[in-house]
Amino acid sequence: VRFYDDLIKGKIVLINMMYVRCAGICPGMTANLLRVQKALSDRVGHDIFMYSITLSPQEDTPEVLKRYAEAYKVKPGWSFLTGKSQDIETLRTKLGFRDPDPALDVKKSEHIGVVRYGNEALARWGATPALSTVKGIVRAIRWMDKSVSPLI
Repeated sequence: VRFYDDLIKGKIVLINMMYVRCAGICPGMTANLLRVQKALSDRVGHDIFMYSITLSPQEDTPEVLKRYAEAYKVKPGWSFLTGKSQDIETLRTKLGFRDPDPALDVKKSEHIGVVRYGNEALARWGATPALSTVKGIVRAIRWMDKSVSPLI
């Protein structure tokens, strides 16, 4: 797939970066985002799309990511993605999934645990810790939606 044309253009999205063998915050982020997916209900996969991109494409093959999503009972509308290492690194940098400390930024185990959310059509973008409250993340997503008042 093409990241912008196929995944982002004209959509409301949530994006996080993770890897399957993470012994840090990844399992907690995935569990929390699963609660977000449940709170957003049938909107996920229709007008809201969720993407988790692996930081470890050599290990996290499509089959490994599929098993990971199945283990968490992820519903349709949330995709776990991999790709070429350089492409993922470019996305990580351009999307702001970087630690400002270069010494920490090179360590995969120290990746930042945020979720980026946005509405490309309205050019509205933000980020929040992936371990934020479900209510807070859902409120941010609703702010992205042009059909819902941003004051909700």
